[in-house]
Amino acid sequence: MDETTATLVDGLGAAGAGSGILTQAQAQIFALLFMEGRPLSLDEIAADLQQSKSGVSINVRVLAEWHLVRRRPVPGSRKDHWEAATDFFRAMQEIFERRFRWTVRQVLHAVEETKAAAAEAAERDPEAREAAEERSRRLGALGNFFALLDAGIGAFNRGEALP
Repeated sequence: MDETTATLVDGLGAAGAGSGILTQAQAQIFALLFMEGRPLSLDEIAADLQQSKSGVSINVRVLAEWHLVRRRPVPGSRKDHWEAATDFFRAMQEIFERRFRWTVRQVLHAVEETKAAAAEAAERDPEAREAAEERSRRLGALGNFFALLDAGIGAFNRGEALP
């Protein structure tokens, strides 16, 4: 691997390790394929990155699920060859939908459940009504923020302007 490719492999590997989305190895595989500009076999990827072929195989399949790499046939070869995706908008749509939107919707669900529990508690204990109203206001603000994030992710995924 040349020095330029190694620089991106190291940089994206470090970014991937801290992203919570891709592992270091997955980001390194993507960087290698992106810089190479031609389909590589699992053997070539493993050799260039000094990783096991089985580990590369698993990580390539994850990258394919995220639409970051795709299988490409190479004439005269029976091996699987892979290349990096170049449609970053599509890849980010997938990441936003599968990773961030799911988390946002978990928060929205938790907010709604908590608001209902607070209302029930206020009905049972009139002295707690003032605290329940403050909690409801705070929960409303939290819910509004995450609803805006959800709407923004939805607009991004549809290719529309953000609300």
